[in-house]
Amino acid sequence: MTNQCSLLAAIAAVLVLSTSAFAQGAPGGASDHGAHHGAPMPSERASPPSEATPTVSDPPTVAPAPPTREQPAMDHDEMQMQGGSAPPDARDPHAYSDGFVRGAGKYSLEPGLRLRLGDEHRYSALLVNRLERSYGEDDNATAWDAQAWFGTNYDRLVVKAEGERSRGELEHARTEVLWGHALAAYWDAQLGIRYDSGEGPNREWLAVGIQGLAPYWFELDATAYLGASGRTAVRFEAEYELLITQRVILQPRIEVNAYGKSDPDRGIGSGLSDVAAGLRLRYEITRQFAPYIGVEWVNRYGETKDLARHAGGRGSDTRLVAGVRFWF
Repeated sequence: MTNQCSLLAAIAAVLVLSTSAFAQGAPGGASDHGAHHGAPMPSERASPPSEATPTVSDPPTVAPAPPTREQPAMDHDEMQMQGGSAPPDARDPHAYSDGFVRGAGKYSLEPGLRLRLGDEHRYSALLVNRLERSYGEDDNATAWDAQAWFGTNYDRLVVKAEGERSRGELEHARTEVLWGHALAAYWDAQLGIRYDSGEGPNREWLAVGIQGLAPYWFELDATAYLGASGRTAVRFEAEYELLITQRVILQPRIEVNAYGKSDPDRGIGSGLSDVAAGLRLRYEITRQFAPYIGVEWVNRYGETKDLARHAGGRGSDTRLVAGVRFWF
């Protein structure tokens, strides 16, 4: 019994000595162990917050340390992000104007004048889309199709002229005087009058339509007409330019005419009157001058076809054409 008590006393003494030695060798161990389990404990020997070393458990963004004497705080008022004095080797902005300044000298504006934006100026243009000689089975003819305009980007005066002359006489001609107003980019609404001349009595029409550039670069021109004695008409024209090279261009074209009332004196029947489809290949010698050759098919329908045959003509015709297109 005495030996057992002595043995237990010796074991207890060894455990006490081991615990004291471990505590002296790792003074911060208790606090670290508590921090690992999420319960930090204060310690007199712990580093202050400003000198603490970040650990893996710290968040990715840490607030910057307060400024010290070795690193003063940044003064944003003294920073010059833009502006400031020009460098010594910077070029003189007035060196390229020979000393002239705006509002003085020979480049100054006269009294009452002011600088104008591009959409405030007035422009003009003339486009002769077709000036050609056609060779058909029955006869040969000279045809033209032109358009001119004058005005601003928003409002302009538009004049259209189209006709055909055969056997030394004017077969038919269409002249339109329109006011064009921009509705959207590439689209104009047009309102005015149309005058038909040639074989038969002359006719006057009130015209309203739209003209512009459709998606995929189709040029469209659609107009409705209202004439005397309840006459109505619709005209539709579409063109497309296919660039084979920068100078060689293939241009398909189609024109459709329809009338709501017959006009035998001018060889026009009600309904779909005629359809003209052409294919022209032109070479642009310059950007303003381009000769071309091509072929055109003309088909008449319904009463218009019957009136043409009664007058000694044909219901359909195929023509070879050669002409020139120019604009300025």
